Amino acid sequence: MLDPKLLRDSPDTVRAAIARKHLDVDLDAVLALDSEWRKQLTEVEALRGKQKAANTEMAALKKGSPEFSAKVTEMKGVSAQVKAAEEAIKPLEEKLHAAMHSLPNIPHATVPNGKTPEENVVHATHGSVEAVSAHAMPHWEIAGFNNLVDFGRGAKVTGAGFPFYIGDGARFVRALLQFFIEEDTKAGYVEINPPIFVNAASATATGQLPDKEGQMYETADKLYAVPTAEVPLTNFFRDEIVEQDALPIKRCAYTPCFRREAGSYGKDVRGLNRLHQFDKVELLKWVHPSSSYDELEALRGDAERLLQKLELPYRVLLMCGGDLGFAQSKKYDLEVWAAGQKRWLEVSSCSNFESFQARRAQIRFRNKESGKPELVHTLNGSGLAVPRVMAALLENNLQADGRVKIPAVLVPYFGKEYLAFK
Repeated sequence: MLDPKLLRDSPDTVRAAIARKHLDVDLDAVLALDSEWRKQLTEVEALRGKQKAANTEMAALKKGSPEFSAKVTEMKGVSAQVKAAEEAIKPLEEKLHAAMHSLPNIPHATVPNGKTPEENVVHATHGSVEAVSAHAMPHWEIAGFNNLVDFGRGAKVTGAGFPFYIGDGARFVRALLQFFIEEDTKAGYVEINPPIFVNAASATATGQLPDKEGQMYETADKLYAVPTAEVPLTNFFRDEIVEQDALPIKRCAYTPCFRREAGSYGKDVRGLNRLHQFDKVELLKWVHPSSSYDELEALRGDAERLLQKLELPYRVLLMCGGDLGFAQSKKYDLEVWAAGQKRWLEVSSCSNFESFQARRAQIRFRNKESGKPELVHTLNGSGLAVPRVMAALLENNLQADGRVKIPAVLVPYFGKEYLAFK
C-alpha cells in the first residue's frame, strides 16, 4: 500500500505510476474519498476536543453543584455527538481503505517503459543456446516421459495440471529441491517450513488480495492455498518490529504452490510448462531501505548461481512497467533455454517491493538513531521453481540413447549420472 502522504502531496507521482503500469484505476475518485474522509475526521476531532475541554472543566467543579450538573448534561450531549460522528465516518474509512488497496506500487526510475512482455529488456545472458544436446526435443515427446510424469492419472484423481511424478521422476524433483535448499542455505538464507494455507490478512499484506482472488484456491472457511511461499514467509513478521542490527533478514522455504491461472491449451501449457500445482523454493529478504536495491542485485545473483551450477543457458529480463506487476517496484525474470521447444521458460522472478508490502503488513524496524519504528523493504525471488527447470534439463541433456545426463551438481542428490525413462 502507498503512503497516504505521497497520495496527498504528490498525486501526479501516483498518476504516473498507474500510467506506467497501464492499469485502470480512478485516482480522482480515491483523492475525493481521502478529501472527504479528512474533512469528516476534522469534524470528529473537533468534537473530541470539545469533549476533552468539558472533561477538564468538570474536574475543576464541585460535584453536585448546579454548574457540575449542567456540565454533565452538556457532556452527555457532546458524547452522543462524538459517537454519532464516529459511527458516520466508519463506512467512509472502509471505502477509503479499499480504495487505497487499488493503488499500485511506484515503479523504480530504472524500470523501462512498455506495455507488453515484448517490451521487456534483456538485461544479461549466460551460456550458449547452441551448447546443448543435438538430440533435444520437447520433453513431453521424449519416449517414456509418461512413465515418469503421469498427467492422465493426475487429471483423473484431481484435474488437469496436477500430475503424478513416478519413480525417477519423483526422485528428480526431490533432488532438485534438496539442491536448491542446500545452496540457498549456504548463501545465508535460513530455511523455514511454513504453512501452505494462509488467511485473508496474509494474502492482503503481500498483494494477492484484492488483486488476484481468481488465481487462488480458497477453502470454505476463507483460507487460501499458497500461490507461492512468498505469502507465508513475508507475513512471518507481520505486525512486528525487528531491530535494525538484525537486517537484512534472509529466509528460504520450499512449498508446493497452487495457482488457478494455468491454461488448458497451446504450446505454452504443454507438459511441465504450466501447472496448477508445482514445487518451488522461495527466497525472502527483509532489508533496510537504504540497501534494498543492492540487496535486489544480490538476490538475483543467488538465483542465477543455481542456474549456472546446473549449466543451463539463461537470460535475465528487466520487466517493463506494463509487465511489472501490481505490487513490485522493480522486477527481474530469469528464463532458461529449453532446446527441445526452442523457447525461453521463466523459472524465477526477483522483485523489490520497497515498503509496499511492509506498510500493509506493518513490518518495521527500530531506527537506532531516532529510536522510532520505520518500514522495512521486502524482496523475494524464486530459488527456484522445479517444473520448468526440470523441463529444460530433460530437453537440453537428452542423449542419443534416450537417457538424460544429470548435471554433476545434482548427481549426489539424484544418486546416479543418468535418468532413464523406462
